Amino acid sequence: MFAQPFSNWLQRRGLHFSWVIVALTFLTALTSSAALGLPGALLQPLSKEFGWDVEQISSALAVRFVLFGLMGPFAAILMERFGLRNVVVTALALVAAGLALATQMSQFWHLVALWGIMLGVGSGMTALVLSAVVSNRWFDTHRGLVVGVLTASSATGQLIFLPVGAWLIEHFGWRMAVIPVFAACAVVAVLVFLFMRNRPNDVGLTPFGAAPGTPVAPLAPPMHITFATPFKVLASVSGNRVFWILFGTFFICGLSTNGLIQTHFISLCGDAGLSAVPAASVLAMMGAFDLVGTIASGWLSDRYDNRKLLFMYYGLRGLSLFWLPYSEFTLYGLSLFAMFYGLDWIATVPPTVRLVGATFGKEKAGMVFGWIFAGHQLGAAVAAYGAGRIRTLLLTYNPALFAAGAACLVAAAIVLLIRKPAAAVPLAPAVSAKAA
Repeated sequence: MFAQPFSNWLQRRGLHFSWVIVALTFLTALTSSAALGLPGALLQPLSKEFGWDVEQISSALAVRFVLFGLMGPFAAILMERFGLRNVVVTALALVAAGLALATQMSQFWHLVALWGIMLGVGSGMTALVLSAVVSNRWFDTHRGLVVGVLTASSATGQLIFLPVGAWLIEHFGWRMAVIPVFAACAVVAVLVFLFMRNRPNDVGLTPFGAAPGTPVAPLAPPMHITFATPFKVLASVSGNRVFWILFGTFFICGLSTNGLIQTHFISLCGDAGLSAVPAASVLAMMGAFDLVGTIASGWLSDRYDNRKLLFMYYGLRGLSLFWLPYSEFTLYGLSLFAMFYGLDWIATVPPTVRLVGATFGKEKAGMVFGWIFAGHQLGAAVAAYGAGRIRTLLLTYNPALFAAGAACLVAAAIVLLIRKPAAAVPLAPAVSAKAA
């Protein structure tokens, strides 16, 4: 609709349309992450209004994480068959509908259906796989930096929306806190519909950084792929030790971030006598540090050994989780935690994406990373439910924090078992080069 003339206008000014795609992807991930993070601020309000305990609510949110992750490998197929624009608009519509309808819920199964299933499927249709696909399709250079910027958008969503949501909860009730995120999803969906395109050749361009004079590739015919394709890709990499190391460490990554801190931090602070607004402000502080840390991680992943970067990130995160119970939840203690934990909250993503691409090839990267990201969200689901269960039984989150910290130290150790990637694994005939 408006993409081609806008691309031409940018090209006359020396700008590449790929950066518009990055901006749209950033906004998509920002609003999706805000929708995923908001329920963490609602654990106690929902418990008070409906009488559900933390374990019950956590179980519904665990469903969200499972679906969020398992959609990853299939999101690459949806993007290939239906295009980025259609998939992203549909995903944002599902997220917005799940948020809006939840304001009318009265039964526990409503929570599971709306914030477990709809939010999980909608956010999972894009997730981090969208960032991997965009960076590989639209860029020949600066891929690590692009993934870092796009990954940091989740921190930005938390930075912008959580303090606002917590203030609205405190003054007007939890239903009002849903409105800003719903409105943001609607606005971004319109922008994506108007400007998002699938590949550079859709607007007559080559990927950013491609050699000068490279001819514009002709439009490819539609892919003849099925929903069995992700399982074929999984089978083709299942014998590779690097895949399982990255899957396992990303499981721990999700367990120690989304599932634990994003879901339970405000409730944890409530146990220590800290109200929702300052607790959400600490999360926003983490988001600010993570915005810096993840973008820096993308820059570093283009230049340094990604295995050593992951060793540092997981190690730092583990130590910060051990520190949290001893922070006494003072301004100084929580600020110290927010800085060290926030700097590497999602900084693990750019090095992981780079290792996937270097080990399995650019064409496979999107779908292989989709399976690794599924491990991330399975870990998040385990922590979301497990921490809630521990809180219900022991009336404290401390065992969950110590277990997650220990797991991060294990991840830091095993990531060094990866050898420096050699040449990329060639594609099997059964898996088309366009599957990613």
